[in-house]
Amino acid sequence: MKKISTKPKGATTYRETAFGIIPRSKLLHIELEGTKKGLELVAKIFKKEITPDLILVIHKEAFGWIFPSWAGKYRKIRVEFSGKEAVLPHQIPELIANLCADLQERLKHLITQDENFINKVVELLAWFQHRFVWIHPFQDYNGRVARMLTILILLKLNLPPVEIKADTGLDRKKYLEAMYSADDSNYEKLENLIGRALSESLVKITTKS
Repeated sequence: MKKISTKPKGATTYRETAFGIIPRSKLLHIELEGTKKGLELVAKIFKKEITPDLILVIHKEAFGWIFPSWAGKYRKIRVEFSGKEAVLPHQIPELIANLCADLQERLKHLITQDENFINKVVELLAWFQHRFVWIHPFQDYNGRVARMLTILILLKLNLPPVEIKADTGLDRKKYLEAMYSADDSNYEKLENLIGRALSESLVKITTKS
């Protein structure tokens, strides 16, 4: 998952939305509201199996009211990263289906009583998050949806949701560096980010109880 660009040459920071063409600065708070909608849905449906259809529903719920023409649908455009072409649009449905099937199989082998349970969960989440973003199934908000699905998986495992800060400033830089390292099969940085976030959530629960 290298640096991905879906913008045509000459693109500006303006986006065409259901509310008209607006600048990036005005879109930010709308995106946050969309993320909130997606997370609220995740909290309601976490007991359901993660399938391609469910992923599409989450993306549509979160961003369909902003971008009705393409949200909730796999991308139809081709994207490039580091001078190389990413997964082609026609490959996405099969890759997402395989990812979901692989996830279900891996979840079956997680044993709650295992003393390394949390570490194995973190490894699973890092693998899934990177693979999902690498497939890049949507025109936009792949990272946000990957993090929503991370929370869904945690809820399935009776673990608390986590906040992985990755949208602005230094947080985004660290997250991207972790994802770039995972491109070379080095998941340590990504696992550390997720592991710290999960540890913080677990401490909060312990403190409250």
